[in-house]
Amino acid sequence: MGMSVTISVASEGDAEQIFRLQYLCFQGEAALYGNYRIAPLVQSLDSLRAEVAADCVFVARLGEEVVGSVRGRVDADGTAAIGRLCVHPRLQGHGIGARLLNAAENALAGEHGATTFRLHTGHRSEGNLRLYRRVGYETVGTSEGDDGVPMIVLEKRVPAGSYAATA
Repeated sequence: MGMSVTISVASEGDAEQIFRLQYLCFQGEAALYGNYRIAPLVQSLDSLRAEVAADCVFVARLGEEVVGSVRGRVDADGTAAIGRLCVHPRLQGHGIGARLLNAAENALAGEHGATTFRLHTGHRSEGNLRLYRRVGYETVGTSEGDDGVPMIVLEKRVPAGSYAATA
């Protein structure tokens, strides 16, 4: 009997699994750019724990194992920064990333008042760009990461009345 992947809000106890998963998942991105100092690979566990405590963080679980994660936060102007979307390599291509992104968008708009979603990915990250465009994100510019990697910035407006606040 197979198990299904569930999406839920991350708890403090998930931080170590998210930390290990993030390190595993972003190896491919680091190789793509020849840069193993990208932010997800040099983030400390304490910094990640602080994000889990303060931000909107979701995980995908297969049984007790965290197999995906995403996080976001809304700034004062209503823009939600979404980042560090990752899915275990053995489960990529099964819609888990889109489900995590959807969960984050619902919470950020419905519970935190986001009016725009913004994310970024490396300019060579074609799989990421395909996912983001497929779920409605459009390129709005470029930037350079703190690690020197050229980034594509994408945004998606929150349609009026599309996300209901939850109690």
